[in-house]
Amino acid sequence: MEIITKRDGSSLTIALKGRMDAVTAEDLGKVIQSELSDVTELIFDLKDLTYTSSAGLRQFLVAQKLMDGQGSMAIRNVNEMVMDIFEETGFSNIFNIEK
Repeated sequence: MEIITKRDGSSLTIALKGRMDAVTAEDLGKVIQSELSDVTELIFDLKDLTYTSSAGLRQFLVAQKLMDGQGSMAIRNVNEMVMDIFEETGFSNIFNIEK
């Protein structure tokens, strides 16, 4: 999985490309822990994410909990396959998913 970050002031966009599994979810976790300290708006761009495991869902949840205390988080450009995973797990009710 490829992780691409883009900062614009206190806004951070994290674009994910490929498949997120238990191994690659750890890489996202490291980015979340190191990059969010001064972020007030976090955007995940999932246009090129083809799959996420439960480990990936946990990383989104960690980011949401961090952002609840300091700003907002949105998930954008979710493809049908990944959206099915969010819906089947109930995570679509937890996150702000913009279509």
